[in-house]
Order: sequence, then structure tokens, then C-alpha cells
Amino acid sequence: MNWLTNFVRPKIRELVGRKDIPENLWHSCPACQQMIFHRDLEGNLRVCQYCGHHMRIGVRRRLEILFDDAEYQTIEPPQTIVDPLKFKDLKRYSDRVKDNQAKTSEKDAIIVAHGRMGGMNTVIAAFNFDFMGGSMGIAVGEGLVAAGRLAVVQDAALIVVPASGGARMQEGILSLMQMVRSTLAVDEVKEAGLPYIVMLTDPTTGGVSASFAMLGDLAIAEPGAVIGFAGRRVIEETIRETLPDDFQTAEYLLDHGMVDMVVRRHDLRDTLIRVQKLLRHPKPAGAVVPFVPEDDAMEASLAEDVVETVIEPANEDIREPEPAREPAEFSDAEFVDAEVSGDPRDILPSGFEPAPIKP
Repeated sequence: MNWLTNFVRPKIRELVGRKDIPENLWHSCPACQQMIFHRDLEGNLRVCQYCGHHMRIGVRRRLEILFDDAEYQTIEPPQTIVDPLKFKDLKRYSDRVKDNQAKTSEKDAIIVAHGRMGGMNTVIAAFNFDFMGGSMGIAVGEGLVAAGRLAVVQDAALIVVPASGGARMQEGILSLMQMVRSTLAVDEVKEAGLPYIVMLTDPTTGGVSASFAMLGDLAIAEPGAVIGFAGRRVIEETIRETLPDDFQTAEYLLDHGMVDMVVRRHDLRDTLIRVQKLLRHPKPAGAVVPFVPEDDAMEASLAEDVVETVIEPANEDIREPEPAREPAEFSDAEFVDAEVSGDPRDILPSGFEPAPIKP
């Protein structure tokens, strides 16, 4: 019985046994709970094919979608102090940074890339939410400053794609100072007359939304993106009121004038190219038609009608009007004594000459 138990049975299980299915083949949509095959999800840019929910997408994948032919170059981020405050909670802050660097293969929560979009030079500073929630520290602030200066040097538009929970608490006041530094970087781009566009993604909150994320010439958001400063629960506990279901979403901010456009991920690239062309070349392509007030236009139209109805005098000799003849005076006796002949003019008094008949 040992050979049946130890040899035959394992072979049968190996042949007919059910193989383990990898866990990453199917994904559940957080909005409609539908199961989506991973290839279909990636092919649809991580947008649910059933309800249109936009899931978070990797920062490298996003850059490939935006740049021409998915080609771009990244710059080396400036060297900064890793742990200026020697912060420690359950783990040392320096160890947390190393763990996230190993997990994401990135040095920090921002990537500065440059390339071409629609044939135009473009610099994109994109946040990586997988790196400590995209929190903004000294390295992120330096990256934004470098992106702004690179845009000025290359005469390129600057597009920032935030996906962040706010300032990095482990760096204290130094992280809050990056709100000012990022704002100064935006000012340098605007002083150079270059477009600065912000593409808000899920989530954009905290000190990021309170600084450079709301200073763009145009604010474009993805559908359903959470955008705000404080969290929903904190606001409800503070004001002691129930907030709307769509509060702090991209659509809610669009209705209240905080966002200019809400664009599907499939249309973001074309929209950004069109916006760049409008901001870089504001002059109209056609001839400019001067504006004429309604009253002036009406007077000009009446004057044209009068000119058309005027008849020019012919180049002929204009005869002078003849002076009126004085009526002849005669008495009734002259009519009585006149002998009527065959000519009717015989009845006229003597000395009367009739006026010539004009042809």
C-alpha cells in the first residue's frame, strides 16, 4: 500500500489537480464591484469598462500616455537632506524612505520629465502616490523648482500632475515651506509667459491643494478625483453637518467654479495639446473683424441705401426753364365781333400769340 499512497496518488493529484490561479489576473471595480480582466483594464487605461470609474494609474504609465510616442526623458532630482529632523515613530523616517525607494524604484514622490506633446516642448512634474502617499517634502519641493526652471530654459509649457495627501509630516515645518517654494517656481514660469497647467488626479489634498495645485492657468481634473484640503470626516465633525455625497469630487468642484474642466483619461492628451496651442498662440488664425455698435451699424446701412438710390445727372444740356408769359387781356366784345373761320385760332383776340408746344 505504500507505493499506492506515496507514488500513485501524488501523480494522480499532479495530473488532475487544480492549479493555483494568480491573484492579480482579475480586479474588482471599487465603484460597481464588477470583475475586470487585468489585460482589459490596462488596455482601457485603468478605467472601468462597465461604469467608467477612473482607477489610479502608475506615474510612469501616465507619462507614457501623455508624451508623443511614449518617449520622454527624466532629470536627476537635486540632492537633499533625507531626515533633517531625525524623526522616528514606529519606524525611523530614513528607513521608511528606503523601503519606499525599494518598493517603487524611485528616489522620491515626484518625477520630472521633459519631451514633446503634439510637437511642442513640454515639461511634466508628476507625483507618485505609491511613494508615501505622494506626500510633499523637501525633495518634492526641489523637484518642482527644477521643473519650473527647466520649462523656462526650454521655452516649454509646465504641466503638474499632483496625486498627494499633502505635506510630509515627518519633515515638519520644512515640508510646509515647500508650499512657498513651489509657488515661487510657478511665478517664474508665468513671468516667462509660458503656460502652467495643473491636471488634478485622485487624490489632491492638504498642502498640495493649498499651494501650486490651484494656481494653474487652467485646472483640469479626472472624473471622480477627490480634491480638497481637509478630509470629509474632519469637516463634518467641525461644522456638525452632513456633507453632500459628491462633496470634494471633481464634478462638485466643476459645478462650483473651482475646476475648469473634467476630462476623461482617454481624452486628456488631446485636450492638453489643444490647450497648449491656445495658450502659446493666442492670436486668431483668421482676419479680425472690427466690432461695430448696433446703432452705428444701422446708420451705416441707411447711408448705403441712400447712396444707392441717388441718380447721377446725365451729361446732357439742361434747358433753362422759360419765363412764364403774362396772360393776354381782351374784352368780351372782341370775342363777339370775331368772325369764325375754318381756323380755330381766328377766335383769339388780336395780338395774342400762343406759347410754343414743347415736344
